[in-house]
Amino acid sequence: MDQLLTVHQVAERLGTGVRFPRRLVEERRITFVKVGRHVRIPESAVDDYVTANTVEPIHLRPTGLRRAA
Repeated sequence: MDQLLTVHQVAERLGTGVRFPRRLVEERRITFVKVGRHVRIPESAVDDYVTANTVEPIHLRPTGLRRAA
């Protein structure tokens, strides 16, 4: 079973403020668990969120010399 992280721990992991993971939870853009009135986020949910939002770089082909218009 995954370790359950607090909102503060998720913010630290993502390098953001606490408001960002709270907004992710509020908008239901990340999986979370309610423990009483506390919110906990599984480690795998953070990893899945990062993977889903990772943008790969574009590899451009060298075009050589450009012609003047």
